[in-house]
Amino acid sequence: MRLNIFSRLIIGYLTIFILVAAVSVYAFLQLQQFETVTHQILNVDNRIVDYEKKLTDSLLSQMRYERKYIIVKDDTLYDQFLLAKVDFIQYLEKAMLLLDTPQKRDLLKRVKANYERYNSLFDEEVEYVRANERYQQDFYQQEKEKAVNEITEELKNLKVFSEQSIYDKIKKLGEAGAIARNVVLIMAITSILWGIVISFFITRSITKPLSVMIDKTREISEGVLKSDLALSSPPEIAELSKAFNSMCHKLKMVDKMKSDFFASMSHELRTPLSSIKEGSSLLLEGLAGELSEDQKRLTLIISEESDRLIALVNSILDLSRMEAGMMTFNFTLSNITPLIRKAVNEIEPLAVAKNINLDIDTTEELPNIRMDCDRILQALRNLIGNAVKFTPEEGYIKISAGLINRNLKVTVNDTGPGIPKENLSTIFEKFRQAPATNLHQIKGTGLGLALVKHIITAHGGKVWAESDIGKGSSFIFVLPA
Repeated sequence: MRLNIFSRLIIGYLTIFILVAAVSVYAFLQLQQFETVTHQILNVDNRIVDYEKKLTDSLLSQMRYERKYIIVKDDTLYDQFLLAKVDFIQYLEKAMLLLDTPQKRDLLKRVKANYERYNSLFDEEVEYVRANERYQQDFYQQEKEKAVNEITEELKNLKVFSEQSIYDKIKKLGEAGAIARNVVLIMAITSILWGIVISFFITRSITKPLSVMIDKTREISEGVLKSDLALSSPPEIAELSKAFNSMCHKLKMVDKMKSDFFASMSHELRTPLSSIKEGSSLLLEGLAGELSEDQKRLTLIISEESDRLIALVNSILDLSRMEAGMMTFNFTLSNITPLIRKAVNEIEPLAVAKNINLDIDTTEELPNIRMDCDRILQALRNLIGNAVKFTPEEGYIKISAGLINRNLKVTVNDTGPGIPKENLSTIFEKFRQAPATNLHQIKGTGLGLALVKHIITAHGGKVWAESDIGKGSSFIFVLPA
């Protein structure tokens, strides 16, 4: 059973997603562990170290105040002692809440016991001082110093334990980070390689038959209509190849119908139109007798409309030949400047009648390029003729030519009504024109720009239009120099 394109994509993407999800979950768990350890360091160990310093400072303050009080017997010093005592008790209680090991708890319990002993000794000494009784000052001094020393020693041990705990946790974080980095790196590389392999095979299974179809399409564009495309996988491509072969078969039939149509058009349309044109010319020359003014006017209209129909038939035939790949091009090395001047000279009477200023800008010396002069002249006639047709009276048209990036660029600028941006690409399709911007705008057949596009494309060039409503239009084509 051959998997279709959708199934292959789903399986491939699902596999890549699972690999990426596995890497992401592992990385998330490691980050969560790092966050937990970091939280312990910041909110437990660091704070215990901070409380150790505050407890030590508070204890030393109490010692200073109690010694001064014993000597001076000033109640203000005793009040200061009590304030430092309150701070010490608060710090001790907060530190007790942060303890995370039995050793630290035992240390603070001993600190608490010695601190209570220290306060008890001082309280007894205060009673003697206030009663003005004699007591063993040396004994109390020694006992208090002993208690303070034990408290200080226990606090130092607490600091050492906390700092060692911080060091151990940071060390473990470093080791875990190194392991996690290696694991994530391996998993990421594996995921990327596996994803590349999966993507390669899925893409290859799609692009390989598509490249075959592209080659087949190029053959069709060159007029080779062989229905021999054989692709079996994926199933969608297999169905498409069958439809492609059916299309080639029908194109052969259409191609034959076109050939028959060309012959029929040439015989059935051009011959009678030429006869009508010739007959109207003879009538205008007076060979069939003198014509009245109304008869001359009607005959002249018949002659002009015959010319228009003959030009239309020729345009349709030319466009049909080009689309069918039957148009013959005679390429020679020639200069485009004389062709531009010839097209301008031909259209100049119409421009003069509308008082339109025609300007040619080909100041730089242009190289000879490989082109069919008759067809390029036909393209220039269409572009310049359209510019004159759609430019209002007293307008301005400029035809310029020059080199750009080793290509020959020809531009026809006009001051006409402009073309909407959404129509700039469709106006080069046959029988398609830009919508009229006013009631008096001239309508054409919609074949001129289609012919221009086919001619320029056959020369290996490009043609496009640029325009702003109310500011005129620019028709540009580029030919390889």
